[in-house]
Amino acid sequence: MRQGEDLGRWVRSVRLGWNQLTTVQQWMCEQVLGIEPAIEDEKPKPRRTQADKWAMNYQAAKQFYEREGHLQVPRKHVERTVGQDQEERELKLGAWIGNQRSRAATLSPERVEQLSAIGMRWA
Repeated sequence: MRQGEDLGRWVRSVRLGWNQLTTVQQWMCEQVLGIEPAIEDEKPKPRRTQADKWAMNYQAAKQFYEREGHLQVPRKHVERTVGQDQEERELKLGAWIGNQRSRAATLSPERVEQLSAIGMRWA
């Protein structure tokens, strides 16, 4: 901290936002301050959209249905899946299924159709 400014946070934001700096700002950061752009491993993963999250949960529901033959998922059930990025995830499938049922009226027709195709019980 210097005069109320968190310099570590500022340096991090400069390194991560390197491409938003002008050429002169980049030169000054490198030559005067010794700050270099962040490498790929340091950059945060992009945030998942709501559509991405819905698709992941749908795949978990499909996996559960293929294994169990129904979608009567206990509320506290956690489904383990492996994503396209080979990352293992634990999804709270029971809660998600319950939420989809309670939001049936506001779901898009496509999503209702997708869930119905894998045995979703709406009532």
